[in-house]
Amino acid sequence: MTEARQYGELATQLLMESRRSTQTDTLMKYNDSLVRSIIREQRDLEKAINALLIDGRPPPPALLIIQTAINRNKRCLLAYHSHRVDRLRDMYWAVGGALPHLLSNQDIRSKLSPHEVDYMRQYNSSVMEFRSEFSHELDITASITNPPKDLHVLVHVVKDCGVIQTELGSIHFEKGQRFMVRRADIEHLIVQGFLEEV
Repeated sequence: MTEARQYGELATQLLMESRRSTQTDTLMKYNDSLVRSIIREQRDLEKAINALLIDGRPPPPALLIIQTAINRNKRCLLAYHSHRVDRLRDMYWAVGGALPHLLSNQDIRSKLSPHEVDYMRQYNSSVMEFRSEFSHELDITASITNPPKDLHVLVHVVKDCGVIQTELGSIHFEKGQRFMVRRADIEHLIVQGFLEEV
């Protein structure tokens, strides 16, 4: 006995997953099996439309119902993917545009589809290309929520991050040390969690 389902039921499940993701403020694992099931349903619905269209006869009322289901499934798929892209961009900017830092987190990486990883890499290269045009005047990856009050900042090293090149030379950041450095040189390390303002 086969399970009876309404048209668009799978797409509704996908939207509910997006809503849960928004309510819990987390990124859930990409639901590849459900997305593929919806695409299969789309193909079946398109085949049903082709079977209903017979030359010389007016279209039956079922055609409208099937076409509405196809359009609804498309909107739900687009909404799901749009939601995920927005969350990925928010995560990218939350770490100050540090894509390697974001993708090295196995918890986050396991929730992404390969296409989303490719998207993040292309998005990062676009941001870096745009940033390079005026990197001497402005750092677009710097946080705008808390504007800097001073050019220099006292930082405490939370995690080892090795030798960092600054305008004044190289600094070796080891856990537990404190430094007074130019904010512009180490802003990205603060955002990534390697350094902490004192």
